[in-house]
Amino acid sequence: MRAVLRLFRPKAAVPSPGGGWHRSDSRRPLTAGQVRDQRFRSVRRGCDPAEVHAFLSRVAAELAVARRDLAMVAEENVRIKRALRSWQARFAPGVRR
Repeated sequence: MRAVLRLFRPKAAVPSPGGGWHRSDSRRPLTAGQVRDQRFRSVRRGCDPAEVHAFLSRVAAELAVARRDLAMVAEENVRIKRALRSWQARFAPGVRR
């Protein structure tokens, strides 16, 4: 169970040379496939493998939905920015006709 919980610990923020904060390049975000395919060692007093598998499947499904939603929001942001630029080009003060 501890191994599962380690998956969800916040990543340590690393200051970048530019002064901002970013996640380390060596720790890429998890994908749903990585969560589904994760296997754990069997131990004498370990967790029930069926429960761990069910939990990982649930987490993977939620991660997949979150990634899909994030992609949709990014596409929507691009569409809105383009529409705003177009509107500004037509109606911004200083535009002469």
